[in-house]
Amino acid sequence: MIQNILVLLIFLVAVGYLVTKYIWKPAFLSGKDSGKSCGSDNCGCN
Repeated sequence: MIQNILVLLIFLVAVGYLVTKYIWKPAFLSGKDSGKSCGSDNCGCN
């Protein structure tokens, strides 16, 4: 019983890792501030 639960948890962690690595990248993992401008004059540089 415990072995089945551990296998399921490891499988879910692995699938979650693959999904976040290749398919869906959450905003908190990207490390960039994509929604902010570069200065106070809103020059539009990215």
